[in-house]
Amino acid sequence: MEYNSYRTSANMSEMNAKLFLKKYSLAEGLKSVWKTKFEEAYEYTMPGRESFYEESPGQKRTDRIFDETAVVGIQEFASRLQAAMIPTFGRWMHLKSGVEIPLDLSPQIDKELDDITNYIFEVLHNSNFNQEVHESFMDCAIGTGCLLVNEGTASNPIVFNSIPLPHITLNSGPDNKIDCIYRKRFIHINDLKVLYPNADLDENLLAIMGNNPDQKVTAIEGTMRNYSDPNKEVYDYVVCIKEYEAIIISEQFEGAGSNPFITFRWNKASGEVYGRGPVFNAMAAIKTTNLTVELILENAQMNISGIYQLEDDGVINTDNIALVPGTIIPVAPGSRGLQPINAAGRFDVAQLVLEDMRNNIRKALYMDTLGPTKGTPMSATEVAERMADLSRQIGSSFGRLQSEFIQPLVKRIIYILKKQGKITIPSLDNKEIKIIPESPLSRAQFEQDIADINRFNATIGQTFGPQVLNLIVKQEEVARYLAEKMNLPEKLIRDAGEQQQVVQQLQQLQQAQGGQIGLGTNTQQTWGFSS
Repeated sequence: MEYNSYRTSANMSEMNAKLFLKKYSLAEGLKSVWKTKFEEAYEYTMPGRESFYEESPGQKRTDRIFDETAVVGIQEFASRLQAAMIPTFGRWMHLKSGVEIPLDLSPQIDKELDDITNYIFEVLHNSNFNQEVHESFMDCAIGTGCLLVNEGTASNPIVFNSIPLPHITLNSGPDNKIDCIYRKRFIHINDLKVLYPNADLDENLLAIMGNNPDQKVTAIEGTMRNYSDPNKEVYDYVVCIKEYEAIIISEQFEGAGSNPFITFRWNKASGEVYGRGPVFNAMAAIKTTNLTVELILENAQMNISGIYQLEDDGVINTDNIALVPGTIIPVAPGSRGLQPINAAGRFDVAQLVLEDMRNNIRKALYMDTLGPTKGTPMSATEVAERMADLSRQIGSSFGRLQSEFIQPLVKRIIYILKKQGKITIPSLDNKEIKIIPESPLSRAQFEQDIADINRFNATIGQTFGPQVLNLIVKQEEVARYLAEKMNLPEKLIRDAGEQQQVVQQLQQLQQAQGGQIGLGTNTQQTWGFSS
């Protein structure tokens, strides 16, 4: 695959294919411990997703599904998490100047960054981002999601592709972060040049392409962090044909956002590479629910069709009995014929168990917290309360998704747009430029800060008066702080010159009225900007 990234001279061109495949085999060995758990989770919740085992086309994948609570629940979980973190038609982040940028330059830079943010979301809304990220969020509900972000065409600059977990193998580095991603692909050998235009094919592969173009080969893509220079973010990219132990691509990508794979986890245990999602916590309830429904259906079949006993009178032949309306069954004189047997099943007990298990599944997938998707629309206050409650419940997972999904995703998008020359932006190292979350879930975390400030201002103002409040609190700084927390666009905020003019006008008005009008104690510092 062509990643269309900045390239440097690769130092892995001489990498031995056997060594590469050995590293891949070791990573596969670590994944094999999880394989049974993954297979089970996907079979019960996403039977239509790529399977972990070989199967023929059209093979049934729903034979063990008797209850759809988990199947529907994981889709709703992904949809609601997407709405809470990256709403489809809203801004869920913005770029802002960091502390290293001088204060006198920040307003202009923030305006430029705000325009860049708007352009990024324009690109996202015109791409396949929302469709693909939904599938990755479903994978994340089981534990680990993977989103491939590549350069597209002039009209569609960025293309997203959700990679199923069966196709990827992960490994961690010295900092316990995912630093090595392998992707396995089954490809017709004649398509190698189409999928990998820069591939260097040897004579054996070229001969096979000519003689047997329909032959399928296993291509192993490896994107591995290179730690030769700890101060630089560098990745080695290798494509190896497994059957022939031939490396056809060996390249190197450098810079923040150069890694095209965005891998993220819901939660993880210490020492583990793969994540554990809410589905893992609900697997016992999911399997119990399916078993209970299966038993209910079997009991219902017995109640509908009936169970019978008869005396062996030598007349009735059970092979010739058809229990359909209008059937005449001959019996011997004095024989009781067929006698129904009452089923021993208890539907009431089964329903109690079933409802309890379904509630456990809903709780595990946060369906009750996130609220219904249909019915009367919720008010803004109710939405904020639900988001605050959800934020408290998934605080650690939300923080992990911010660091493993949002931050790398934005860096990757900026990386591609910079390469295409569509944007110009300072260095994105989280020092000069900050990525500020703006989603409903992140805003819920700021609501308490805003409420505390408002409550303090109200208490001090009512108790001691506005003069004391202005003496204690830098109101201009408070206004600037609230504007930032409430994600007010930079273009709506007056610059330093305009703010100074307003202050002078207020001072003149104050002198004319002979009283105070609530200015801060330092009128030379205007709403967070020094004159």
